[in-house]
Amino acid sequence: MAHSFKPIDTDKLKTYSISDRKSKVSADDFAVPWSKGGSLREFLERLPGILAGTDLRDVISSIAAAFHKKKTILFGMGAHVIKVGLNPVIIDLMRRGMVTAVAMNGAGIIHDSEIAMTGRTSEDVAASLGDGSFGMARETGEFLNGAIKRAGRESLGLGEAVGKEIAEKNFPFGDKSILAAGYILGIPVTVHVAIGTDIIHMHPGFDAGAAGMASHRDFLTFASVVSTLSEGVYLNIGSSVILPEVFLKATTLARNLGHDIDTFTAVNMDFIRQYRPMTNVVGRPTAKGGKGINLTGHHEIMLPLIAAGVIEIVNSEK
Repeated sequence: MAHSFKPIDTDKLKTYSISDRKSKVSADDFAVPWSKGGSLREFLERLPGILAGTDLRDVISSIAAAFHKKKTILFGMGAHVIKVGLNPVIIDLMRRGMVTAVAMNGAGIIHDSEIAMTGRTSEDVAASLGDGSFGMARETGEFLNGAIKRAGRESLGLGEAVGKEIAEKNFPFGDKSILAAGYILGIPVTVHVAIGTDIIHMHPGFDAGAAGMASHRDFLTFASVVSTLSEGVYLNIGSSVILPEVFLKATTLARNLGHDIDTFTAVNMDFIRQYRPMTNVVGRPTAKGGKGINLTGHHEIMLPLIAAGVIEIVNSEK
């Protein structure tokens, strides 16, 4: 049996001029082709003024503006940032005064200290998990668990204790350590531990009480830095769970105590868009008037590009 519907009649369709329509893309925003011999700043200016092209420039200009105004620039990072070779970039920004503080998860102290000790890190988990040898490197466990005990004895934050140990041991690659740089430069590097997530927690020398106390002290220091974020920038680089949760709690703690941090730029950088960073970093904390930006891509490309862009702007304005 045939259905009763006939093709709709479009003769009376209402139209309007394209000149009256609001369009999201304009030729004015298109990229400009590259010319041989150009500068980095020219490269950035030639990017399309659309989506990530605009966002990348906004991140760079926000950091540069915060630096000029002497506002807080806070880096939160997952350990992958270390594993892709970005310690020298971050340390350089710290030395230039372009980073106010750094926060990392518990894995960060493992990879940072292993680099300082041996110039190598990042175990092949698949090759060692089967026989139970994964995470059993003796030197890593002994060094970090010793630093944790020192944090307990001296009432130090975990980041400060590990950084102090690395600096004092004069390790062969100590100049590549973010933690040591923080201790030497007087820049807070806080460490936020979730018990059971890191290889050193399996070792017999691990003092869970001292680790928890030192990490809580770092949380309070982190919250103190967050309380100064007004007109500053917070970057969450490669942490999908721990630091977004820590940042959300530090933000509410600071606001509860009366600190005005309603206007700042929050940036999330990772391979994919994940719920917690998008919600707890980009969305909720900036809802009262700040700016939230998400950049999706590889840290080993994006972060050096942002750092170089900030340095170019700051140096050109001197």
